[in-house]
Amino acid sequence: MKNLSKRATIARRLILPVSAAAVVGVSSLTGVGVASAHVTANAPTVTQGGYGVVTLVVPNESESAPTTSLRVTLPGLKSARPEVMSGWKSVVTKKDDLVTEITWTADPGSPGVPVGQFGQFSFSGGPFPEQETVELPTLQTYADGEKADWNQPIPADGTEPEKPAPTITLAAGGDGHGAHHAAAPETSTSVSQASPSTDSEDSAARWLGGIGLVVGALGTVFGLAALMVVRRSGRRDA
Repeated sequence: MKNLSKRATIARRLILPVSAAAVVGVSSLTGVGVASAHVTANAPTVTQGGYGVVTLVVPNESESAPTTSLRVTLPGLKSARPEVMSGWKSVVTKKDDLVTEITWTADPGSPGVPVGQFGQFSFSGGPFPEQETVELPTLQTYADGEKADWNQPIPADGTEPEKPAPTITLAAGGDGHGAHHAAAPETSTSVSQASPSTDSEDSAARWLGGIGLVVGALGTVFGLAALMVVRRSGRRDA
């Protein structure tokens, strides 16, 4: 019985640190996912004073209700056309002949953006202001009536607020005239805009998968080491 107890103690000393490391690793990865769940905006082809496609990436942060409405505030554009989305209707609001808002609302019976998932809402428009960054305050509404108002600007010190407004960075453009004509093929352009976020998600998935393989491999190595130590201890006792 003494020998059996000794072997069990040795095995626990070797295996428990590995288990603890695996738990810490999984907790860290989970924390990364939760912290990054903000509404963001992508507009890689839009230039200052130009036209182009903007895509809002909208994660559902609710634990029980789908996202059923999204309203984005625009900086006063001469033109803004939302992309056609199955299960959603869109309304463009104008003031003094300038587009100031676009609102997407899920159709009755539509799942909206379900819990644990995200949606992409795109529109083509312009001309955008001739400035480096443009904020697009966005109001996200859930089926249970809860709302998340993503409208807080980034302060001068760069600290991220709790509900930061989606912000796009615009490269310096030309005279702004040719950009209007470049935005004509809106359908094909809007399809291509989905690729940056998709590539980012694929890279994150590969990264997380790689870490999982490393943790699994370490667990296997330490497990085999524990088994060898137990066997050697048994031979000496015999």
